[in-house]
Amino acid sequence: MFIVSIDEDLCSGCDSCTEGCPAHLLGFSEDKAHVTGDESECMGCESCTSVCPTGAITITEM
Repeated sequence: MFIVSIDEDLCSGCDSCTEGCPAHLLGFSEDKAHVTGDESECMGCESCTSVCPTGAITITEM
């Protein structure tokens, strides 16, 4: 299982992570990314972290 964390202070609102997540866990509201899906679906692939230009997203394995 993986935990996805998004630092809203670092998030630039580019929307790249929502497009990059194959599990479609991330969404957008108020120009910031948020976890909107079921985190148990996270595969830990780090696609979202690799496309984030500000390093706002971290994935931690539990």
